[in-house]
Amino acid sequence: MFRKLTDNIYASPQIGLAEVAEAARLGVRLIVNNRPEGESEDQIAGAEIEAAARAAGIDYVAIPVTHSGFSEPQVKAMAKALDGAGGPVLAYCRSGTRSTLLWALSEASQGGDPDALTNMAAKAGYDISPVRPLMDMLKAKA
Repeated sequence: MFRKLTDNIYASPQIGLAEVAEAARLGVRLIVNNRPEGESEDQIAGAEIEAAARAAGIDYVAIPVTHSGFSEPQVKAMAKALDGAGGPVLAYCRSGTRSTLLWALSEASQGGDPDALTNMAAKAGYDISPVRPLMDMLKAKA
């Protein structure tokens, strides 16, 4: 279920309590919830995931991303979360795509190579071409 973007970054579709336990077994230090609350009837509330994560010794942060796109504060929040994680990170949303796109944007904003990020995402099964122009711009500003 978890797709490996890098040695320390995983993306995933919506997780449940069993996946929190699996993340703990993998040594995940931070879970990032990129899904807005109430996006669908069947999603598990962020507060439940947060409680399970904290009980398992995993930090938790919510950086919700709607389908309207990405903002600079979201990119900065993701970069800060990844910087301070202290180990592997699991980011999730409905399908894992928004988490992967936000990861790629945050990495590009920190000087990451857009071509390398595109290849890493592709190996994990994600297409980040919709944000490639923005990645190039962020990289240029880094």
